[in-house]
Amino acid sequence: MLQHPQFDPVAISLGPLKIHWYGLTYLVGFIAGWWLGRIRARKPWSPLNEEQVGDLLFYIALGVILGGRFGYVVFYNFDTFIADPLWLLRVWEGGMSFHGGLLGVMFAMWWYGRKVGSGFWKMADFVAPLVPIGLGAGRMGNFINGELWGKPTDVPWGMVFPQAPDALARHPSQLYQFALEGVVFFIILWWFSSKPRPRMAVSGLFLACYGVFRFLVEFVRQPDAQIGYLAFDWLTMGQVLSFPMIVAGAGLMLIAYRRGTE
Repeated sequence: MLQHPQFDPVAISLGPLKIHWYGLTYLVGFIAGWWLGRIRARKPWSPLNEEQVGDLLFYIALGVILGGRFGYVVFYNFDTFIADPLWLLRVWEGGMSFHGGLLGVMFAMWWYGRKVGSGFWKMADFVAPLVPIGLGAGRMGNFINGELWGKPTDVPWGMVFPQAPDALARHPSQLYQFALEGVVFFIILWWFSSKPRPRMAVSGLFLACYGVFRFLVEFVRQPDAQIGYLAFDWLTMGQVLSFPMIVAGAGLMLIAYRRGTE
């Protein structure tokens, strides 16, 4: 049985200024996205040049933060929001949703695409391979904070999380998600997008892969306490939100390869 290291969530403390590890994971994700985006911008089929990547990342950062917070409130804590609407603005209390952040990023891509005269799907195919590094960094932030732990288990790498309501060994599901959503996801998307693909194909693969990875990990991840299981004693909100991504992703890839347009 392993014990969670109980990291100090504050990475840097300078008097009243405290920089948390979780905040640094977002910074890592944005820097990685900017760097990888400049590499992709050199491709002859890129909808952007290298100078435009920084502007795009600014819009995406806003989409991630605003959409992620809004999604967490609506999908996972709507009752709290109804009782205290100002809680939506208290982002320092934590709470972000990938699915909400995805919606925010989609809006940001559409908005910026209009500014530079590029279609939504060209922008989406450009951005998709830049995302997994940030997702993986975020999952490491979850692990450092000792949050979003897995279900009780007897596997040799089971870990006791002090913040959990018991002293049972649990799946370190944050590390599973880091491996799948960060490492494996990045390898698949970066390889697939390294050559010209039909429009919407890269976006479709992004949706399908993330949906499958998240749906699977949810089987060993403890559901949110305020929601629990939605049905069958195993269906979680994460799975409900991920299943449409799998269907939509598969549909986009089917359409993309039937049309065969770049």
